[in-house]
Amino acid sequence: MAELNRVAFVSLGCAKNLVDSEKMLGQLAEAGYVITADEGDAEAIVINTCGFLEAARVEADEVIREAVARKKKGVLKRVVVAGCLAQRDKEVLLTRVRGIDALVGVNNRDDIVRAVAGRNCAKRKRAPDLYLSDYHAFTQLDTARLRITPRHFGYLRISEGCDQKCTFCTIPSIRGPMHCKPPSVILDEARELVSDGAIELSLIGQDTTSYGLGADRFDVGLAGLLRQLDALEGLHWVRLMYAYPTVMTDEMLDAIAEGRHICNYLDVPLQHINDRVLKAMHRRIDRGDTERLLDRIRERIPGVSLRTTLIVGFPSETDAEFDELVQFVRDFRFDALGVFPYSHEPETPAGRMTGLLPADVVEQRIDALMLAQQEIAFGLADERIGSTFEVLVDERVEGEVAIGRHEGQAVSVDSVCRIDSCQASPGEIVEVRCVGREGYDLVTVPTRVSLPVVTS
Repeated sequence: MAELNRVAFVSLGCAKNLVDSEKMLGQLAEAGYVITADEGDAEAIVINTCGFLEAARVEADEVIREAVARKKKGVLKRVVVAGCLAQRDKEVLLTRVRGIDALVGVNNRDDIVRAVAGRNCAKRKRAPDLYLSDYHAFTQLDTARLRITPRHFGYLRISEGCDQKCTFCTIPSIRGPMHCKPPSVILDEARELVSDGAIELSLIGQDTTSYGLGADRFDVGLAGLLRQLDALEGLHWVRLMYAYPTVMTDEMLDAIAEGRHICNYLDVPLQHINDRVLKAMHRRIDRGDTERLLDRIRERIPGVSLRTTLIVGFPSETDAEFDELVQFVRDFRFDALGVFPYSHEPETPAGRMTGLLPADVVEQRIDALMLAQQEIAFGLADERIGSTFEVLVDERVEGEVAIGRHEGQAVSVDSVCRIDSCQASPGEIVEVRCVGREGYDLVTVPTRVSLPVVTS
């Protein structure tokens, strides 16, 4: 047992970062540390950071400064910063925030126990401990995690890194080129999650549709992997996230449509629709191909729920190009849509482009695009009133009111279903009837419980 016994943990950023956090938490618990949710009771704190966008770096910076301030007051003894920001901005971070005791990069999760224990804890003045390997290979398994998601849900990472080289994106410089886990490893990790109570798994990676097509080639591609996961006992839903649009084959779409447990759901980040902007983003797809792909998805997966994300304010984006994007959203009617302002990252190719738009113009465009999507989302929600469908209960909020999701709603990023007069517990599947909506969310009442509660 180390000198420091109680550790608090803050996980920032995306689902892929959350998996890293769960892995590090598992390692710390296995080493004998007590994981506490009360930061005031902790002797050490680990902050797993996101460094993808400026907004994420600002958030991480605030959390780190607050932890260092508590350390100066004697509340904490050790501050460990892990993740993307540690990997990306080591020199800037150490110069800007004095009092960090260790940095742990994205390739060094297995060093987290040593980072928390400290190399030279007896010395009051010392340089921070650095665990920042430069290699980019998928050598770290996501087993033996101490999960922070609800027990009935889990993230299953199938790949790491990205080969797409979009001009606005920092991921390749932080996470490296794409590497994939072998199918046998993914299936073992899926079984472990199921044995721990998960009945829904979301497949994640920076580019899930390129699984098995890059440096790591397997006889089983994404379609085969989906079919193998579909055959696992104990799973109710398998959901595909981060599906890059350029390599989506009919075989993949058919595996989704034909799977008993593969959700009729796709998260396809498009980023834009105008040809000039797409070319400047190096998206490797134009408007015509995008529209043909979306039509093909809806044709081959009847009833599919489609989610996308878009970037507004890319350098030199004109009023006409933005208007084209808004009209495209109105015409296609996505089930769910996220909009992000362009983040100026100087080290990226886009960061060296001219024509950066004023912040107020970008905000106005975001508001206009979200208003267009809001009208669509409200209309689609109204169309569900009177229908019945299955909902997975995620939490009880008060009395007989619960919150859950139907097959077309991914955890954290999409709208939810409110279930009134609900006796079910988290992890149960409830058949419901939709009786109304509150904003984006559906209001439902149970008709019957169709799956037993997850037991310990």
